Amino acid sequence: MAAKKPTKDWPEEAKSLLKAELKRRNVGYRELAEKLTAMGIPETERNIANKISRGGFTAAFFLQCLSAVGCATLRLEDI
Repeated sequence: MAAKKPTKDWPEEAKSLLKAELKRRNVGYRELAEKLTAMGIPETERNIANKISRGGFTAAFFLQCLSAVGCATLRLEDI
């Protein structure tokens, strides 16, 4: 019987992708909170830090963050 290949930790993958995009653009959580609030999505720096550290955020939050920092493309080849 063949051993099952372990499944990916998807929340961890989402967290890593978001953190990488923030780092590429040199955007911290405070600036992200300001950008989201300007888009009409009120978030605090602390709330963002908690969501990202958990990795358990919604797809909507993920897309909102990417939009706020001006991310038009996302490479998924490495996950």
